[in-house]
Amino acid sequence: MEGLPLGKEALICPLCCEVFRYPVTLQCGHSSCKACLQDLWDRKESRECPICHRLEASQRPPINLTLKIASDYFQQWQAAATAGRLEEQCAAHNEKLKLFCQRDEVPICLICQLSREHKNHECCSVADAAMDRKTQADVTEKLIKEEFEKLHSFLREEEAVKLKTLREEEETKAESMRKKLEDISEQVEDLSAIIRDVNETMKGSDIQFLRDYTKTICRLRYTMQEPEVLTGALIDSAQYLGSLKYDVWKKMADMVHHCPLYLDPNTAQANLILSDELTSVHYGKKSPVPSNHERCSSRMAVLAVAGFTSGKHSWEVDVGDGTSWYIGVARESIDRKDTVFLNPAEGFWVIGLCNSNTYWAQTSPRTRLTVRTKPQRITVELDCDRGKVTFLNTADGSVMHTFKEKFTEMIFPFFSPGMNEGNSSPIPLKISPLKTSVLLY
Repeated sequence: MEGLPLGKEALICPLCCEVFRYPVTLQCGHSSCKACLQDLWDRKESRECPICHRLEASQRPPINLTLKIASDYFQQWQAAATAGRLEEQCAAHNEKLKLFCQRDEVPICLICQLSREHKNHECCSVADAAMDRKTQADVTEKLIKEEFEKLHSFLREEEAVKLKTLREEEETKAESMRKKLEDISEQVEDLSAIIRDVNETMKGSDIQFLRDYTKTICRLRYTMQEPEVLTGALIDSAQYLGSLKYDVWKKMADMVHHCPLYLDPNTAQANLILSDELTSVHYGKKSPVPSNHERCSSRMAVLAVAGFTSGKHSWEVDVGDGTSWYIGVARESIDRKDTVFLNPAEGFWVIGLCNSNTYWAQTSPRTRLTVRTKPQRITVELDCDRGKVTFLNTADGSVMHTFKEKFTEMIFPFFSPGMNEGNSSPIPLKISPLKTSVLLY
């Protein structure tokens, strides 16, 4: 009861043994609930203190405001504490919620773990589950900030380039103006010197004037250049401001790529490493990740974020020189925790490469595929309405295999990269970006 102004024992009515509701205090100093005291007095037909039995002179003892505030505070605190305890208890078994069911993603008690509903489900402690999800939130926040920092850096660099160009133009035009002013100043000085000399000659003797006459006339024939009409002296503001946003946006469009789909990190097996933009995946060192219901733990695989229930959809996967991989689609209800075969009966429609040179369609039994040229990029075409999944070699458009199936639930793109061979670098599966263009109207 930390924070209470009085101890609990000071807040109990001696008559009803409960926390005071409307406490009144008698002249002897003892207190009780107003209703309890009045009931006692009516029964005994005597106004005496229930503790010391001293007669009370007042028919209406005053409400003790301090006790009233303390009692109300205690009742609020007790209600909050009770609610907190109820939240931490199993509603079915009244046991403390100590475990977290990874499959159903709910807190459960020890009895729940043994029940039919959660039997054989993977569980962890509530503290570990909370820590995993808080860590994931922190990592996601960090990645978001890093991506925005890249955009901020790009804009700062563009701003610096624009300002540098502006300063260079400013200096060039200022230098040009200085040279023109210097030329004009030199001409003014020449004319001033001629005027001074002519004045001196005019002041001399007639003989000297006549002797210097021809020379003086020649000097007076000095040709003054007409003042040049200056153009382009002002900063070309339109060059910098007229298409500023468009130019920056166009460069950003060249820098940023958009893909038809993105990988879902919440479904990725713990050994898989996704790129920052969630468009490629490769095998790597196992990392601590929440063991949630959506995660694929029995196979090194990851699903896309978006699933499809209707319409036509296609995407290209860059498989590069990978020696082992599987790509295709899977239904939402696939078993993600236990080992199953990659075939349509289990909800998978995929093809794969094994041992660097053998391509298979994962039918039942699987079908060996013949390819004219080793594909570096494969196009996956999904037609939900007609129930078809087609795989094509993107380079020549040749069909590698087609599955036909009647889809009854949401279908997700499926990716499973191979493991590293020896000390080789991991070869990722990449979702190829869409070709984008800027249209002007």
